[in-house]
Amino acid sequence: MPEEKKLSGRVALVTGAAKRLGRVVALRLADEGADVVVHYGKSANQAREVVDEIEKRGRRAASFSAELTSVPAIQRLFEDAGRHFGRLDVLVNSAASFLEAKFGETTESRWDASLDANLKAPFFCSQAAAPYLERSGCGVIINFSDIGGLLGWREFLPHSISKAGIIMMTRVLAKELAPKVRVNAIAPGTITMPGDPPEWEADYIRRAPLKRSGRPEEITDAVVYLITAEFMTGHVLVLDGGTTL
Repeated sequence: MPEEKKLSGRVALVTGAAKRLGRVVALRLADEGADVVVHYGKSANQAREVVDEIEKRGRRAASFSAELTSVPAIQRLFEDAGRHFGRLDVLVNSAASFLEAKFGETTESRWDASLDANLKAPFFCSQAAAPYLERSGCGVIINFSDIGGLLGWREFLPHSISKAGIIMMTRVLAKELAPKVRVNAIAPGTITMPGDPPEWEADYIRRAPLKRSGRPEEITDAVVYLITAEFMTGHVLVLDGGTTL
């Protein structure tokens, strides 16, 4: 008799799941037995590919588009996902922007773009998901910060502020939603993806004590761990090769 997978019977919604880390996370959750709601913004073709890949793995999947800077659009996303699958057990707030903006060059529109995508959207996604997760009996939210939220990057000032906000949001929501829902976060350093400029990795290697960038599978390992770590909430797991030291 085949061994039951870690996430069998659970439904996960991953924001920004059509591309990059969100895509990798969605596929890993399917490998672990979950059915997956693939959220995307404008990348319909890529989202369809992710759905196809998940279905090839023998899991159910559906893709839904939503502009996450709009609260009504977020609410519709979770209503549609709830109707389609009938439940929701895991929310992974993966979608984000990475906009360069120095202090004297930060415009209102640049500020709003960073804070709306990186902080407002995960908050209201969590709010919309909470009733489903509370009914689940094993509800989990995983937020994505990054080490910019810990170190602060002068060249990416609004971004760093938004990611610091994710850390505090994680701690507050962990209190707010306990004991029915656990809330944790991951703060990655540089994670090398196919097609990334080689200078990104070279610069990170110079600064990281472990002398390498992170691999996508190391992030997905952490996601699966946090979903299954039943005595952990309000924690920020830093995966950065020691850079924040």
